[in-house]
Amino acid sequence: MNLFLSSSPSSLVVPAGHLRRPLSKACCDLLLSSLRYGVVALALVLSGALSLQAQTLTTLHSFSGSDGANPVSGVTLDKKGALYGTTNGGGDSNFGTLFRLDPDGSFAVLHSFDLANGAFPTGDLVLDRSGNLFGTTELGGASGFGTVFKLADDGSFDVLHSFSTADGSNPYAGLLLDKKSGILYGTASTGANFSGGSVFQLLPDGPLTVLHAFAGEGSNPFGGLIVDRRTGVFYGTTASGPTGQGTIYRMSAGGAVTVLHVLSGNDGSAPFAALVRDKDGNLFGTTTEGGLFGQGTVFKLAPDGTFTVLHAFGGSDGSAPFAALVRDKKGNLYGTTIGGGSFGQGTIFKIAADGTFSTLYSFNGSDGANPNGRLALGRGGSLFGTTATGGRNGSGTIFKLDP
Repeated sequence: MNLFLSSSPSSLVVPAGHLRRPLSKACCDLLLSSLRYGVVALALVLSGALSLQAQTLTTLHSFSGSDGANPVSGVTLDKKGALYGTTNGGGDSNFGTLFRLDPDGSFAVLHSFDLANGAFPTGDLVLDRSGNLFGTTELGGASGFGTVFKLADDGSFDVLHSFSTADGSNPYAGLLLDKKSGILYGTASTGANFSGGSVFQLLPDGPLTVLHAFAGEGSNPFGGLIVDRRTGVFYGTTASGPTGQGTIYRMSAGGAVTVLHVLSGNDGSAPFAALVRDKDGNLFGTTTEGGLFGQGTVFKLAPDGTFTVLHAFGGSDGSAPFAALVRDKKGNLYGTTIGGGSFGQGTIFKIAADGTFSTLYSFNGSDGANPNGRLALGRGGSLFGTTATGGRNGSGTIFKLDP
Protein backbone atom coordinates (compact mmCIF):
# COMPACT_ATOMS: atom_id res chain seq x y z
CA MET A 1 0.00 0.00 0.00
CA ASN A 2 1.32 3.41 -0.86
CA LEU A 3 1.36 6.18 1.68
CA PHE A 4 1.83 9.86 1.11
CA LEU A 5 0.91 13.06 2.85
CA SER A 6 -1.78 15.35 1.54
CA SER A 7 -1.31 19.07 1.02
CA SER A 8 -2.39 19.41 4.63
CA PRO A 9 0.29 17.95 6.93
CA SER A 10 -2.36 16.90 9.43
CA SER A 11 -4.13 14.45 7.14
CA LEU A 12 -3.21 11.35 5.21
CA VAL A 13 -4.27 10.45 1.71
CA VAL A 14 -4.81 6.75 1.01
CA PRO A 15 -6.18 5.95 -2.45
CA ALA A 16 -9.55 4.25 -2.55
CA GLY A 17 -9.33 0.48 -2.33
CA HIS A 18 -6.08 0.38 -0.40
CA LEU A 19 -5.88 -1.56 2.84
CA ARG A 20 -3.68 -0.40 5.69
CA ARG A 21 -0.93 -2.84 6.59
CA PRO A 22 0.57 -2.65 10.10
CA LEU A 23 4.02 -1.58 8.91
CA SER A 24 2.63 1.19 6.77
CA LYS A 25 0.34 2.52 9.48
CA ALA A 26 3.26 2.72 11.88
CA CYS A 27 5.14 4.60 9.22
CA CYS A 28 2.19 7.01 8.84
CA ASP A 29 2.01 7.71 12.54
CA LEU A 30 5.69 8.52 12.70
CA LEU A 31 5.56 10.70 9.61
CA LEU A 32 2.75 12.76 11.09
CA SER A 33 4.57 13.22 14.36
CA SER A 34 7.69 14.08 12.38
CA LEU A 35 5.99 17.03 10.72
CA ARG A 36 5.13 18.35 14.16
CA TYR A 37 8.71 18.02 15.35
CA GLY A 38 9.48 21.31 17.03
CA VAL A 39 13.24 21.59 17.33
CA VAL A 40 13.84 22.74 13.76
CA ALA A 41 16.62 25.19 14.48
CA LEU A 42 18.63 22.64 16.45
CA ALA A 43 18.11 20.04 13.72
CA LEU A 44 19.48 22.38 11.07
CA VAL A 45 22.52 23.30 13.13
CA LEU A 46 23.38 19.68 13.87
CA SER A 47 22.73 18.41 10.33
CA GLY A 48 24.55 21.25 8.59
CA ALA A 49 21.69 21.71 6.13
CA LEU A 50 21.71 24.52 3.59
CA SER A 51 18.72 25.97 1.77
CA LEU A 52 19.21 26.94 -1.87
CA GLN A 53 15.89 27.99 -3.42
CA ALA A 54 17.66 29.45 -6.48
CA GLN A 55 16.60 26.75 -8.92
CA THR A 56 13.64 27.23 -11.23
CA LEU A 57 10.75 24.78 -10.91
CA THR A 58 8.30 24.44 -13.79
CA THR A 59 5.02 22.58 -13.48
CA LEU A 60 4.73 20.57 -16.70
CA HIS A 61 1.34 19.04 -15.95
CA SER A 62 -1.29 19.15 -13.19
CA PHE A 63 -3.47 16.05 -12.88
CA SER A 64 -7.22 16.47 -12.68
CA GLY A 65 -8.53 12.95 -12.04
CA SER A 66 -9.78 11.91 -15.47
CA ASP A 67 -6.17 11.88 -16.70
CA GLY A 68 -4.96 10.28 -13.48
CA ALA A 69 -4.40 11.37 -9.90
CA ASN A 70 -1.76 11.04 -7.20
CA PRO A 71 1.37 9.88 -9.05
CA VAL A 72 3.61 8.21 -6.49
CA SER A 73 6.13 6.75 -8.92
CA GLY A 74 8.79 8.76 -10.70
CA VAL A 75 9.05 9.36 -14.43
CA THR A 76 11.07 7.50 -17.05
CA LEU A 77 12.80 9.47 -19.83
CA ASP A 78 13.23 8.12 -23.34
CA LYS A 79 15.95 9.21 -25.81
CA LYS A 80 13.65 11.82 -27.37
CA GLY A 81 12.90 13.48 -24.04
CA ALA A 82 9.39 12.08 -23.53
CA LEU A 83 8.38 11.26 -19.97
CA TYR A 84 6.47 8.10 -19.02
CA GLY A 85 4.89 7.34 -15.67
CA THR A 86 1.89 6.10 -13.72
CA THR A 87 -0.67 7.55 -11.36
CA ASN A 88 -1.91 5.74 -8.29
CA GLY A 89 -5.53 6.79 -8.85
CA GLY A 90 -7.81 8.49 -11.33
CA GLY A 91 -8.46 7.43 -14.89
CA ASP A 92 -11.57 5.74 -16.28
CA SER A 93 -12.05 3.45 -13.25
CA ASN A 94 -10.10 5.37 -10.59
CA PHE A 95 -7.50 2.60 -10.33
CA GLY A 96 -4.70 4.61 -11.92
CA THR A 97 -3.29 5.42 -15.32
CA LEU A 98 -0.18 5.08 -17.45
CA PHE A 99 0.79 8.32 -19.22
CA ARG A 100 3.23 10.00 -21.60
CA LEU A 101 4.28 13.66 -21.60
CA ASP A 102 6.08 14.82 -24.73
CA PRO A 103 8.71 17.58 -24.77
CA ASP A 104 6.24 19.92 -26.50
CA GLY A 105 3.85 19.57 -23.54
CA SER A 106 1.43 17.12 -25.20
CA PHE A 107 -0.04 14.79 -22.58
CA ALA A 108 -1.66 11.41 -23.30
CA VAL A 109 -3.20 8.68 -21.16
CA LEU A 110 -1.83 5.46 -22.65
CA HIS A 111 -3.80 3.12 -20.39
CA SER A 112 -6.36 3.23 -17.58
CA PHE A 113 -6.24 0.39 -15.07
CA ASP A 114 -9.53 -1.34 -14.30
CA LEU A 115 -8.72 -3.71 -11.38
CA ALA A 116 -8.92 -6.83 -13.57
CA ASN A 117 -5.72 -5.79 -15.34
CA GLY A 118 -4.17 -4.26 -12.23
CA ALA A 119 -4.77 -1.43 -9.80
CA PHE A 120 -2.78 1.28 -8.05
CA PRO A 121 0.64 1.23 -9.75
CA THR A 122 3.36 2.58 -7.45
CA GLY A 123 6.68 1.61 -9.06
CA ASP A 124 8.70 3.28 -11.81
CA LEU A 125 8.32 2.05 -15.37
CA VAL A 126 11.16 0.49 -17.37
CA LEU A 127 11.59 0.94 -21.11
CA ASP A 128 13.22 -1.59 -23.44
CA ARG A 129 15.06 -0.95 -26.70
CA SER A 130 11.91 -1.48 -28.76
CA GLY A 131 9.88 1.09 -26.84
CA ASN A 132 7.89 -1.39 -24.75
CA LEU A 133 7.06 -0.35 -21.18
CA PHE A 134 6.99 -2.72 -18.20
CA GLY A 135 5.71 -2.14 -14.69
CA THR A 136 3.83 -3.45 -11.68
CA THR A 137 0.57 -2.75 -9.90
CA GLU A 138 0.28 -3.16 -6.16
CA LEU A 139 -3.21 -4.65 -6.30
CA GLY A 140 -5.64 -6.08 -8.84
CA GLY A 141 -5.15 -8.80 -11.39
CA ALA A 142 -6.66 -12.28 -11.44
CA SER A 143 -6.23 -12.83 -7.68
CA GLY A 144 -6.21 -9.23 -6.49
CA PHE A 145 -2.61 -9.28 -5.21
CA GLY A 146 -0.96 -7.25 -7.97
CA THR A 147 0.43 -7.72 -11.45
CA VAL A 148 3.37 -7.37 -13.80
CA PHE A 149 2.29 -5.70 -17.03
CA LYS A 150 3.56 -4.70 -20.46
CA LEU A 151 2.44 -1.83 -22.66
CA ALA A 152 3.78 -2.52 -26.13
CA ASP A 153 5.03 0.16 -28.49
CA ASP A 154 1.89 -0.36 -30.60
CA GLY A 155 -0.33 0.47 -27.58
CA SER A 156 -1.45 -3.07 -26.74
CA PHE A 157 -1.60 -3.91 -23.03
CA ASP A 158 -0.91 -7.33 -21.49
CA VAL A 159 -0.82 -8.68 -17.96
CA LEU A 160 2.32 -10.81 -17.87
CA HIS A 161 1.70 -12.17 -14.38
CA SER A 162 -0.92 -11.98 -11.63
CA PHE A 163 0.40 -12.62 -8.12
CA SER A 164 -1.31 -15.18 -5.91
CA THR A 165 0.44 -14.81 -2.49
CA ALA A 166 2.28 -18.11 -3.06
CA ASP A 167 4.76 -16.31 -5.31
CA GLY A 168 4.51 -12.99 -3.47
CA SER A 169 1.96 -10.22 -3.32
CA ASN A 170 1.66 -6.44 -3.51
CA PRO A 171 4.70 -5.49 -5.62
CA TYR A 172 5.41 -1.91 -4.57
CA ALA A 173 8.61 -1.26 -6.56
CA GLY A 174 9.27 -1.09 -10.26
CA LEU A 175 11.15 -3.72 -12.24
CA LEU A 176 14.76 -4.31 -13.24
CA LEU A 177 15.15 -5.21 -16.93
CA ASP A 178 18.03 -7.12 -18.47
CA LYS A 179 17.91 -5.44 -21.88
CA LYS A 180 19.96 -8.18 -23.56
CA SER A 181 17.90 -11.16 -22.42
CA GLY A 182 14.58 -9.43 -21.78
CA ILE A 183 14.36 -11.00 -18.31
CA LEU A 184 12.53 -8.95 -15.68
CA TYR A 185 13.45 -8.97 -11.99
CA GLY A 186 11.47 -7.51 -9.13
CA THR A 187 10.27 -7.72 -5.56
CA ALA A 188 6.91 -8.44 -3.93
CA SER A 189 6.49 -6.65 -0.61
CA THR A 190 4.54 -9.45 1.13
CA GLY A 191 3.47 -13.03 0.58
CA ALA A 192 5.49 -16.07 -0.60
CA ASN A 193 6.48 -19.01 1.61
CA PHE A 194 7.08 -17.06 4.84
CA SER A 195 4.78 -14.07 4.12
CA GLY A 196 7.79 -11.75 4.19
CA GLY A 197 7.87 -10.98 0.49
CA SER A 198 9.95 -12.29 -2.37
CA VAL A 199 12.42 -11.60 -5.16
CA PHE A 200 11.22 -12.90 -8.51
CA GLN A 201 12.35 -13.44 -12.07
CA LEU A 202 10.03 -13.31 -15.09
CA LEU A 203 11.26 -14.73 -18.39
CA PRO A 204 10.09 -13.26 -21.71
CA ASP A 205 6.90 -15.12 -22.61
CA GLY A 206 7.64 -17.47 -19.72
CA PRO A 207 6.73 -18.25 -16.13
CA LEU A 208 7.55 -16.30 -13.00
CA THR A 209 10.07 -17.90 -10.66
CA VAL A 210 10.60 -16.98 -7.02
CA LEU A 211 14.35 -16.57 -6.53
CA HIS A 212 14.10 -15.89 -2.81
CA ALA A 213 11.37 -15.82 -0.17
CA PHE A 214 12.19 -13.63 2.82
CA ALA A 215 11.97 -14.95 6.35
CA GLY A 216 13.96 -13.99 9.47
CA GLU A 217 16.82 -12.36 7.57
CA GLY A 218 14.56 -9.48 6.57
CA SER A 219 11.03 -8.93 5.33
CA ASN A 220 8.88 -6.56 3.29
CA PRO A 221 11.14 -5.62 0.35
CA PHE A 222 9.29 -2.49 -0.77
CA GLY A 223 12.38 -1.32 -2.65
CA GLY A 224 13.39 -2.67 -6.04
CA LEU A 225 16.64 -4.27 -7.16
CA ILE A 226 19.90 -3.09 -8.68
CA VAL A 227 22.52 -5.37 -10.22
CA ASP A 228 26.26 -5.43 -10.74
CA ARG A 229 26.34 -6.26 -14.47
CA ARG A 230 29.84 -7.70 -14.23
CA THR A 231 29.08 -10.27 -11.55
CA GLY A 232 25.30 -10.70 -11.80
CA VAL A 233 24.93 -9.97 -8.09
CA PHE A 234 21.80 -8.10 -6.95
CA TYR A 235 21.39 -5.61 -4.11
CA GLY A 236 18.28 -4.45 -2.27
CA THR A 237 16.63 -3.45 0.98
CA THR A 238 13.92 -4.77 3.25
CA ALA A 239 11.74 -2.41 5.30
CA SER A 240 11.72 -4.78 8.29
CA GLY A 241 14.40 -7.00 9.74
CA PRO A 242 15.79 -8.62 12.88
CA THR A 243 15.73 -5.28 14.73
CA GLY A 244 12.51 -4.14 13.09
CA GLN A 245 14.33 -1.31 11.27
CA GLY A 246 15.22 -3.04 8.01
CA THR A 247 18.19 -4.51 6.20
CA ILE A 248 20.49 -4.07 3.22
CA TYR A 249 21.12 -7.33 1.38
CA ARG A 250 23.05 -8.93 -1.47
CA MET A 251 21.57 -11.75 -3.55
CA SER A 252 23.39 -14.11 -5.88
CA ALA A 253 22.01 -14.96 -9.31
CA GLY A 254 20.78 -18.21 -7.80
CA GLY A 255 18.82 -16.50 -5.04
CA ALA A 256 21.12 -16.89 -2.03
CA VAL A 257 20.74 -13.82 0.20
CA THR A 258 23.45 -12.34 2.43
CA VAL A 259 22.54 -9.55 4.84
CA LEU A 260 25.16 -6.82 4.49
CA HIS A 261 23.82 -4.54 7.21
CA VAL A 262 21.03 -4.63 9.79
CA LEU A 263 19.71 -1.13 10.47
CA SER A 264 19.66 -0.13 14.12
CA GLY A 265 19.98 2.89 16.37
CA ASN A 266 20.40 6.15 14.46
CA ASP A 267 21.04 4.39 11.11
CA GLY A 268 17.48 5.12 10.07
CA SER A 269 14.67 2.64 9.59
CA ALA A 270 12.12 1.38 7.06
CA PRO A 271 13.96 1.80 3.74
CA PHE A 272 11.28 1.81 1.02
CA ALA A 273 13.52 2.47 -1.99
CA ALA A 274 16.09 0.80 -4.19
CA LEU A 275 19.79 1.45 -3.75
CA VAL A 276 22.30 3.27 -5.95
CA ARG A 277 25.80 1.86 -6.50
CA ASP A 278 28.94 3.67 -7.67
CA LYS A 279 31.90 2.25 -9.60
CA ASP A 280 33.78 1.56 -6.36
CA GLY A 281 30.99 -0.63 -5.03
CA ASN A 282 29.59 1.84 -2.48
CA LEU A 283 25.84 1.56 -1.92
CA PHE A 284 23.68 4.63 -1.26
CA GLY A 285 20.09 4.71 -0.07
CA THR A 286 17.38 6.33 2.03
CA THR A 287 15.29 5.42 5.04
CA THR A 288 11.80 6.84 5.58
CA GLU A 289 12.05 6.98 9.37
CA GLY A 290 14.56 6.99 12.18
CA GLY A 291 17.91 8.67 12.30
CA LEU A 292 19.02 11.32 14.77
CA PHE A 293 15.79 13.32 14.46
CA GLY A 294 13.40 10.48 13.64
CA GLN A 295 12.58 11.75 10.15
CA GLY A 296 14.70 9.58 7.89
CA THR A 297 18.26 9.40 6.61
CA VAL A 298 20.51 9.15 3.57
CA PHE A 299 23.18 6.49 4.04
CA LYS A 300 26.27 4.93 2.47
CA LEU A 301 27.42 1.33 2.82
CA ALA A 302 31.03 0.75 1.73
CA PRO A 303 32.25 -2.59 0.30
CA ASP A 304 34.11 -3.29 3.55
CA GLY A 305 30.83 -3.05 5.49
CA THR A 306 31.34 0.44 6.92
CA PHE A 307 27.96 2.13 7.32
CA THR A 308 27.75 5.93 7.33
CA VAL A 309 24.77 8.23 7.76
CA LEU A 310 25.36 10.98 5.19
CA HIS A 311 22.41 13.05 6.38
CA ALA A 312 19.69 12.85 9.03
CA PHE A 313 16.56 14.83 8.20
CA GLY A 314 15.20 17.20 10.80
CA GLY A 315 12.05 18.73 9.32
CA SER A 316 12.95 22.06 7.74
CA ASP A 317 15.44 20.29 5.49
CA GLY A 318 12.88 17.63 4.59
CA SER A 319 11.19 14.66 6.17
CA ALA A 320 10.64 11.04 5.12
CA PRO A 321 12.50 10.30 1.87
CA PHE A 322 10.53 7.47 0.24
CA ALA A 323 12.23 7.48 -3.15
CA ALA A 324 15.51 6.10 -4.40
CA LEU A 325 18.38 8.48 -5.06
CA VAL A 326 19.71 9.41 -8.48
CA ARG A 327 23.45 9.94 -8.96
CA ASP A 328 25.10 12.09 -11.65
CA LYS A 329 28.50 11.58 -13.30
CA LYS A 330 30.18 13.89 -10.78
CA GLY A 331 29.02 11.77 -7.85
CA ASN A 332 26.30 14.14 -6.66
CA LEU A 333 23.18 12.52 -5.19
CA TYR A 334 19.66 13.90 -5.64
CA GLY A 335 16.42 12.88 -3.96
CA THR A 336 13.03 13.91 -2.61
CA THR A 337 11.25 13.94 0.73
CA ILE A 338 7.48 13.65 1.03
CA GLY A 339 7.28 16.09 3.94
CA GLY A 340 9.14 18.89 5.61
CA GLY A 341 10.83 21.84 3.98
CA SER A 342 9.89 25.50 4.23
CA PHE A 343 6.17 24.80 3.79
CA GLY A 344 5.87 21.25 5.12
CA GLN A 345 4.98 19.92 1.64
CA GLY A 346 8.20 18.11 0.73
CA THR A 347 11.55 18.91 -0.81
CA ILE A 348 14.13 18.19 -3.48
CA PHE A 349 17.61 17.81 -2.02
CA LYS A 350 21.22 17.31 -3.11
CA ILE A 351 24.20 15.72 -1.40
CA ALA A 352 27.34 16.81 -3.23
CA ALA A 353 30.25 14.46 -3.82
CA ASP A 354 32.07 16.17 -0.93
CA GLY A 355 29.15 15.38 1.41
CA THR A 356 27.59 18.86 1.52
CA PHE A 357 23.81 18.72 1.91
CA SER A 358 21.50 21.34 0.42
CA THR A 359 17.76 21.71 -0.01
CA LEU A 360 17.28 22.64 -3.66
CA TYR A 361 13.55 23.25 -3.52
CA SER A 362 10.67 23.29 -1.04
CA PHE A 363 7.17 22.65 -2.40
CA ASN A 364 4.38 24.96 -1.25
CA GLY A 365 1.28 23.06 -2.39
CA SER A 366 0.29 25.25 -5.34
CA ASP A 367 3.35 23.98 -7.24
CA GLY A 368 2.82 20.43 -5.99
CA ALA A 369 3.20 18.63 -2.69
CA ASN A 370 4.59 15.38 -1.30
CA PRO A 371 7.00 14.12 -3.99
CA ASN A 372 7.00 10.37 -3.49
CA GLY A 373 8.87 9.13 -6.58
CA ARG A 374 12.42 8.94 -7.82
CA LEU A 375 13.81 11.84 -9.85
CA ALA A 376 14.95 11.45 -13.46
CA LEU A 377 18.12 13.24 -14.51
CA GLY A 378 17.88 14.95 -17.89
CA ARG A 379 20.34 16.69 -20.15
CA GLY A 380 21.99 19.77 -18.73
CA GLY A 381 21.33 18.67 -15.16
CA SER A 382 17.56 19.18 -15.21
CA LEU A 383 15.59 17.04 -12.76
CA PHE A 384 12.16 15.64 -13.63
CA GLY A 385 9.68 14.18 -11.15
CA THR A 386 6.16 14.00 -9.77
CA THR A 387 4.30 15.18 -6.71
CA ALA A 388 1.59 12.99 -5.25
CA THR A 389 -0.73 15.84 -4.32
CA GLY A 390 -1.01 19.59 -4.77
CA GLY A 391 -0.86 21.51 -8.00
CA ARG A 392 -3.73 23.30 -9.73
CA ASN A 393 -6.28 20.56 -9.00
CA GLY A 394 -4.80 19.05 -5.85
CA SER A 395 -4.23 15.69 -7.59
CA GLY A 396 -0.49 15.94 -8.15
CA THR A 397 1.90 17.24 -10.78
CA ILE A 398 4.76 16.51 -13.14
CA PHE A 399 7.59 18.99 -12.68
CA LYS A 400 11.00 20.04 -13.97
CA LEU A 401 13.69 21.62 -11.82
CA ASP A 402 16.39 23.47 -13.73
CA PRO A 403 19.78 24.12 -12.10
